[in-house]
Amino acid sequence: MTSSGTNPERRPPDDPLGSAAWELLLPAVSAPARTRGRSLQAALREAVRSGRLVSGTRLPSSRDLAADLGVSRGLVTEAYEQLTAEGYLRSGRGAGTWVGGAVRAARPRARDLAPRTPGARADFVAGTPDLSLFPRAAWATAHRAVLAELPHQDLGYPDPRGLPRLRAALAELLTRRRGAVADPERIVVVSGVAQATTLLGFALHARGLPTVGVENPGSPQHAALYAAAGVTTVPVPLDEDGISVRRLRDTGVRAVVATPSHQFPTGIAYSARRRAELLDWARSVDGFVLEDDYDGDFRYDRAPVGALQGLDPDRVAYAGSVSKSLAPGLRLGWLLVPQTLADEVVERKRTMDLGHPTIDQALFARFVERGDYDRQLRRCQRAYRERRDALVSALDEHLPGTEVSGIAAGLHVIAALPHRYGPKEKVLARLAAAGVTVRPLTDYAHARAEPDEKPGVRLVLGYAHLSPTRIREGVRLMAEAARG
Repeated sequence: MTSSGTNPERRPPDDPLGSAAWELLLPAVSAPARTRGRSLQAALREAVRSGRLVSGTRLPSSRDLAADLGVSRGLVTEAYEQLTAEGYLRSGRGAGTWVGGAVRAARPRARDLAPRTPGARADFVAGTPDLSLFPRAAWATAHRAVLAELPHQDLGYPDPRGLPRLRAALAELLTRRRGAVADPERIVVVSGVAQATTLLGFALHARGLPTVGVENPGSPQHAALYAAAGVTTVPVPLDEDGISVRRLRDTGVRAVVATPSHQFPTGIAYSARRRAELLDWARSVDGFVLEDDYDGDFRYDRAPVGALQGLDPDRVAYAGSVSKSLAPGLRLGWLLVPQTLADEVVERKRTMDLGHPTIDQALFARFVERGDYDRQLRRCQRAYRERRDALVSALDEHLPGTEVSGIAAGLHVIAALPHRYGPKEKVLARLAAAGVTVRPLTDYAHARAEPDEKPGVRLVLGYAHLSPTRIREGVRLMAEAARG
């Protein structure tokens, strides 16, 4: 018999499958003949997983179920045998077929744990670029070209450092744009600065360096990332020139994370004197500076200051990514490793994921080689400079007396509201009630050592993901809420 003979009315009144499970099987036996067996197996499997067929339920004989579904008995017998082998069913000679007791899986539910700010009328949280600027057409063109030209052998397991083509392209790019000393042999392609941080943590731990200094205030992610590698973070305060080297010496650490080109979140750039002092400290303790160049390409009042790594590539590990220039969802970045850490970092990269996806690497290499990435950086720089100007202008108009600090760079500013708007807690509560999402500077202080807080309310305002119109409207809402 074939599925065309399926007749639900032939189901016996005491059918142990139950109506819900029965309805689940009917579409399966209507599948094309060549896939009908797999469809029936999948339907039975899903009925057990979802709980429609509970443990201990006796199933109809293969003859009865085949007759009722209008399929061959062999199809049902094969399905019973397959699911019995997998543990979904159990059977015994002369005892029939039953739903087994091994399955505990509930119906899967795909949750989205991506960071969101649902319901916000204005979202000024820092760190997100404008994802609508992603160059879809150019990316698609590069993708087609790479699939056409990529040698078959490049689809195998890659060099854990990355494709030589991409490492060469990155070396040229970082030398030209960031003043780095970029040897392709010491570049490791990573899935963002987060993985670079974890790899460095493992390398430091292996060298007997169980603690690392971090800027305070600074990125809240550093502590968790280093902890995953067994490394403890020690907060070190800042002054107007950058991280305090005197306080750094007091900690006894021999490695420190720094954002010298545009400190996050305060927005300052390390002075030339402080950069030199930091390198002198690293040499004196036989240690390392771990440079996070998260937005070093975006400077609006002058050419960007070159990477600290260019001054001493043997003491500075340099990490960057496309998260602010293309999209964080690409999970693509790079790490320039000091020679003394290279072997440990590369081996950790190998054991962690066996290397970055080769098609993505080849695509980005072509993107860099053909000048598409430079064009994207110029496009983003124009857009973000316009938005920063719009934010500063709107703050001046709607919140007069607000002081904006930090260099004209990156994707955020520090805005100190006038004292007349009240204590920080009341201002933040009013903003939240009005649907304006912001974060105060104190949110970025490391718990073990809070920075000295100036009077008033200092907000870290991200603007890159907002159009100038939305920025102006958001600041207007912010001003209305702050006034109470």
